[in-house]
Amino acid sequence: MHKHNLFSAPDHGHSLGEDLPRMAALAQRRRLLSWLAAGPALVLAGCGGGGDDGGTSSTTTTTSSTTASGGTGSGSSSSASDTSGSSSGSCTRYTTETNGPYPADGTNSSSGSTSDVLTASGVVRSDIRASFISSTTVAQGVLLTLTLTLVNTNASCAPLSGYAIYVWHCDRAGLYSLYTVPAESYLRGVQVTDANGQVTFTTIFPACYAGRWPHIHMEVFSSLSTATTGRNALLVSQLALPSAACSAVYSGASGYSASVSNFSQITLASDNVFGDNSSTELAAMTPSMSGSVSAGYASAATVGLAV
Repeated sequence: MHKHNLFSAPDHGHSLGEDLPRMAALAQRRRLLSWLAAGPALVLAGCGGGGDDGGTSSTTTTTSSTTASGGTGSGSSSSASDTSGSSSGSCTRYTTETNGPYPADGTNSSSGSTSDVLTASGVVRSDIRASFISSTTVAQGVLLTLTLTLVNTNASCAPLSGYAIYVWHCDRAGLYSLYTVPAESYLRGVQVTDANGQVTFTTIFPACYAGRWPHIHMEVFSSLSTATTGRNALLVSQLALPSAACSAVYSGASGYSASVSNFSQITLASDNVFGDNSSTELAAMTPSMSGSVSAGYASAATVGLAV
């Protein structure tokens, strides 16, 4: 029995009834070859970034426009973009930054003893405005809600659930609990990322103290059980607060008077932590922010981690 191959030349010398099927097969062959020729380009166009590629990947996130000399130009009015972990933008791997002199994560001492809030009962909490160890003092200041979305820059920005994130920052006077205000433990807390890789903290807008751009510290751990010392952290980094929001808070809210002068003397470029970061890194590390001094601010950032 003779077998016909769609990819071989059709036989000739047959009747019209026999040739019509062969003519149809030839047309099908041409269409298939045309599709195959375009196929690699179509496949490549449909693929997202999956590797680390210099710290960026093209799938998820929240970013904000920042320059090395002045932060975002619209920090007080820009709205947070989608932080659900869906594929809608790009994510950037966060750079490692110092945990500073006031981490209270078991890596340094305060008043002659090692301070490790990570092992204290009650540190896992969303609202971090109140002290929780030996005091119940509530830190005063402009309301700030911070949502962080943790994503894997080595897996097309997929959300990372079950990770622990520890955040801490100074109060509106520029002081840190357990150190420069040793009796307090406010403005520190841990949350575990949900299925979307998200955690949310309710806190206050931190001050600007001399020599530093306004910032929030954070450490990321693989799980809550490993979040017992900063030495176990997968990432130690900082968030740079948007310039416009800083200006609005410091000039418009009570309790921040010292920040006005301090903020006028610092830029992202001159800051000893953020000054050597690229514009892409700074954009990712500066949360989007919306709100007002009277109503408070809602902020969001996507934290890229290479896992």
